[in-house]
Amino acid sequence: MRRAILAAGLGLAVAGCSTPGFRNRSDLVVEPSACTAKRFEVYFTEGEARLTGPARQAIGMTAAQLQGCDIRKVQVLGLASATGDAAANLSLSQRRALAVAEALAAAGWPAPAFDVDAAGDTGAVADSGVQEPMRRRTEVLIDAAPRS
Repeated sequence: MRRAILAAGLGLAVAGCSTPGFRNRSDLVVEPSACTAKRFEVYFTEGEARLTGPARQAIGMTAAQLQGCDIRKVQVLGLASATGDAAANLSLSQRRALAVAEALAAAGWPAPAFDVDAAGDTGAVADSGVQEPMRRRTEVLIDAAPRS
């Protein structure tokens, strides 16, 4: 009895694979464009604004993915944890944002498209008083579109 049910189910599955009117995969599936909005984060060592190896890789991979795209705008926001005083954290987050923007510009991205900002340690401590260690980063938002 089990074999009959399995065989019947297999027959339905195989019969359902044939879609009349379509001959190629490209008739059904359109490859997404790489030239779309992207977001990524670059993490830093505590108290540092120097790009790490993985940070350079993330920047390089994103630059390669968007090569040939129209980069309309790049927002780079530097953040810092709540360790240290507020003025030092604001300066650190500014240096982090500039380091990322400079690396993207060195990868060939248009410098006029950059909007560089820093938040320092604003928001680094939750309402409950817990510090957010993942704030040692820079957020990058990219507005990209296919070239016309």
